[in-house]
Amino acid sequence: MKQAKNQFFRVKPPNPYKDSEALYPYLYLLFGAYLMQDYDLSGNTLEEIIACYKSRELTAETSKAAIQEVDDFISRHPNDLDEHFEELYGFNFGPELWGYTTASFFEYLKTLLAK
Repeated sequence: MKQAKNQFFRVKPPNPYKDSEALYPYLYLLFGAYLMQDYDLSGNTLEEIIACYKSRELTAETSKAAIQEVDDFISRHPNDLDEHFEELYGFNFGPELWGYTTASFFEYLKTLLAK
């Protein structure tokens, strides 16, 4: 006897956030562990949070790699930067809530990472 197909079964769509781990490992860690709903565990300002991230996770060399990831992200999405950022990291972080656009946040992030 044949079993009826379950009409409600769907193939799980790919998780773009998980996919970002391979392309942008430093951003993946930043948005997954520091700039998320419990951000205040690492600081109360972006400066404090990024300083905490840097002190715990980065060296001078890997800080440069993290800056390169930001540049890569921007260059790969010149026409859909906001949309792609939202797709990957929007459930954890919204730059507009901190007074930034995606582009201005990335520029400020690069400045903080370079300090």
